[in-house]
Amino acid sequence: MTTLFDKGVAAVRALPADRQDMAGELLLTLAAGAAEYRLTLEQLEDVKLAVAEADRGEFASDREMAETWKKFGQ
Repeated sequence: MTTLFDKGVAAVRALPADRQDMAGELLLTLAAGAAEYRLTLEQLEDVKLAVAEADRGEFASDREMAETWKKFGQ
């Protein structure tokens, strides 16, 4: 395994179980050589909400981003 992959696995282990399952599904899809990943309806709605927020100019402040990165050891 590469160092980056090890870091990714460690970060995923800290996530709630549902997020770990999502990451696991993605990894299995990539490992199977599947060329396409399909979002669930819930994920698609989340993307639509995020795009709408961006269109309105609603972005996290530098302070909010710094606090978020601290959670991930950055």
